[in-house]
Amino acid sequence: MVTKMRNVVVFVRDLDKARHFYKEQLKLPLAQESVATMEFFPGSTSTLGVALAMHEAAMPLVGRHTGITLVVSNLDELYQELIAAGVKFPEPLEKSPWGKMAVVQDPDGNQFALVEG
Repeated sequence: MVTKMRNVVVFVRDLDKARHFYKEQLKLPLAQESVATMEFFPGSTSTLGVALAMHEAAMPLVGRHTGITLVVSNLDELYQELIAAGVKFPEPLEKSPWGKMAVVQDPDGNQFALVEG
């Protein structure tokens, strides 16, 4: 019987660029790191893994919309910081009756929705 989800993994080609993006620019809280992976959101029941795509089967998974949504406390501020740093947004910040959302892209092209919460 499945009781919970452990993590979701996003594959990248350049772990150094990914480290800068996820740790420094998005400011995700790091749980642990190894030579080929990073895991974010310590203490959470589910984590976000970022792993170097080392196997042939992982290569097609790099550079896609992940379907992952990250909750941000001040999306306007983060959006402006990331734009100033040259981070790409395939879908810019939009305000709607239900809230604010933008789609950000990591250096390898993986896309995440950012919503204000």
